[in-house]
Amino acid sequence: MSQLTVNGKPLVLPLPATILDVLNRLNFDPTKVAAELNGTVVMRDAFGETDLNRNDCLEIVQFVGGG
Repeated sequence: MSQLTVNGKPLVLPLPATILDVLNRLNFDPTKVAAELNGTVVMRDAFGETDLNRNDCLEIVQFVGGG
């Protein structure tokens, strides 16, 4: 198990894991979020290919519609 920070909060999960794994675990729809890993924006099509490491910092922003 390894710890990383997701939206400012600690998250412990088994590695190897990808951004897509975290999104699924936290019930985010990958088509409706933007992700930044250690200060770098990650393209949506790379979520399933971007491996996470111990002590990484992941920020997830969810898009919300309104009017």
